[in-house]
Amino acid sequence: MEDFFLIAEISSIFDENGFVKIKSYSDFPERFFLLDKVYINIYGDYREFIVEDVERLENYFIIKFRNFNSNIDVEFLVGCTVFVNKKDAVTLDEDTFFIHDLIGCEVVFNEKFFGNIVNVLSLNSNDVYVVEDNDGIERLIPAISQFIDSINIVEKKITLKQDFDEFSDDEN
Repeated sequence: MEDFFLIAEISSIFDENGFVKIKSYSDFPERFFLLDKVYINIYGDYREFIVEDVERLENYFIIKFRNFNSNIDVEFLVGCTVFVNKKDAVTLDEDTFFIHDLIGCEVVFNEKFFGNIVNVLSLNSNDVYVVEDNDGIERLIPAISQFIDSINIVEKKITLKQDFDEFSDDEN
C-alpha cells in the first residue's frame, strides 16, 4: 500500500452513462483534471482504471472510466477507494507533508521522547497533531511554527521548540 496514495472514494453512481460521483480526500482538487489513470481497491486488490473524463459539479467531481458505459457497469464500484500511484502524487511545497508521512513520527522535546503521532486533525485554522506517549496518553500539538522546531520525514522525527513547555502545566 506504500506505493499508492488515497485521493477519493466513489460515493454513488452519477448517471446512466457510467459516470460516478466521488468524495475527494485531496487538498488539491485540480489534481483530478490531470489524472490519466487511477487505482481502485476492489476486495484488497488495486486495479488500474483509465480515466476518460472528469467534470466538476458544484462541490464534487464526477469521473468516467474507459469501457464503463452504463450505471450497471459501475455499480460495483460504489464505496470503493480511489488511489494514485506514488509517482503520480502531487508535489508538495517545502514544509508541507502528507498526513500518512506524519503518522508514526516520533516527537521529541528537550531531546527526550514525547510520543508518536497517531493522527492529524485538519482544522480550519491549522492542523493539529495527536501525539500519544508510552502510557497511552494523548496530547494535541498545533502544527504551527511557534511549537515545531523541525520535521524530518526521512528519519520520522519531529522536534518541538524548547519553549514548548507551556503545555506541561496541565490542569488535570
